[in-house]
Amino acid sequence: MISNLLKVDWIDQILHPKVSDNRLHEKLQQARRHLPVPVFWLLGKAQSGKSSIVQGLTGSSRAEIGQGFRPCTRQSFVFDFPDEETAFVRFLDTRGLGEAGYDPAEDMAWCQSQAHLLMVVVKAMDHELDGVLSAVRAIRTMHPDWPMLVIQTCLHEGYPHKTTDHLLPYAYAGDRFAGNCPPELARSLNMQRQHFKDLNVRFAAVDLTQQEDGYVPIDYGLDALWSAIESALPTGLRQMLLQSQAQSDLLNDVYAQHAYPHVLGYAISCGLLAMTPLPAVSVPLVIAAQGKLFHSIASIYGLALTRRSVYEVASAVGIGGLGFGIGVRELAKLVPGWGSLIAGLSTAAITYALGMTLCYYYAQTRQGHAFSPDMLKAVYDEQLQRGRELLKERFSKDTQS
Repeated sequence: MISNLLKVDWIDQILHPKVSDNRLHEKLQQARRHLPVPVFWLLGKAQSGKSSIVQGLTGSSRAEIGQGFRPCTRQSFVFDFPDEETAFVRFLDTRGLGEAGYDPAEDMAWCQSQAHLLMVVVKAMDHELDGVLSAVRAIRTMHPDWPMLVIQTCLHEGYPHKTTDHLLPYAYAGDRFAGNCPPELARSLNMQRQHFKDLNVRFAAVDLTQQEDGYVPIDYGLDALWSAIESALPTGLRQMLLQSQAQSDLLNDVYAQHAYPHVLGYAISCGLLAMTPLPAVSVPLVIAAQGKLFHSIASIYGLALTRRSVYEVASAVGIGGLGFGIGVRELAKLVPGWGSLIAGLSTAAITYALGMTLCYYYAQTRQGHAFSPDMLKAVYDEQLQRGRELLKERFSKDTQS
């Protein structure tokens, strides 16, 4: 009886949240102060390949990236992924470096207060780097311990011919390149690295292109870039972002690839909200965010979010399972130091599993396939474990500010 009442109340709050959008946004902003969104600061000249890096790391389209950057200073722009409300990674792009009359002071001051990792982006064959080097030296002086990564892009511009293919396997790992690298390109890369040698930076060389450019693979060096990022700033982002295509394949569902970043973003948001000390405050906020996730997924699949759809998912996974998660969360807060992080991870994993289960539900519905409560429960259980693994670094003690 109590379980049924809890189930009905949860469904009602999912369909009709008791928390306004403004209040939810306000509380989420407060929660993020304790576990800030990782911010990557892209510093480089125009056309150096910054947007291609964002595309390679997030899987977003060029159009989504072009429309997604919004101004934060006169020359700096921010791109929230997957969106401003549920961002779990943020990119800052400072533009104007190397242009006549550009004064970087305002942008430097604003971006330095936001960023966690500086990504200096230079084209592999570009040696007019005075403006970039000047900015990087100034930043290093102010932040001697900041992680910095120099990304050398557009490797194909150093190939001897337009028809030259990428060297496979990847030939630019570490400080010594493969012996068959194009000599001019290798010299150029090494000369650039000499300019940065006293600035305590890591390097990655990439060639991130579009299908129409004709180079295979289009994400040459992306694994090396991810390795450099995770070495400089361990966040678990690589595993989270690379799961998008895997989830689409797993669920046999093209919509899942688009829905996945939103599931992940809302899961992290719910985890942050669950770290609010007062249960009476945190639980309605968590359910309101879960409701927004459910509505978002329904919109992506082009299907209505109905009482029946929510009830079938809730019944299959067991409202007791959800209630147990909430109970564990509140109990975990009694553990000094680690309590709120355990609470956050527990709630984030549950929300992730609910979101992916709803994706499965809608995928089967769209395709006209039969499914049972046991099948939904199996998806939920698998995704709950996956969610714990994906999100454990995000809610680890080392990431607390």
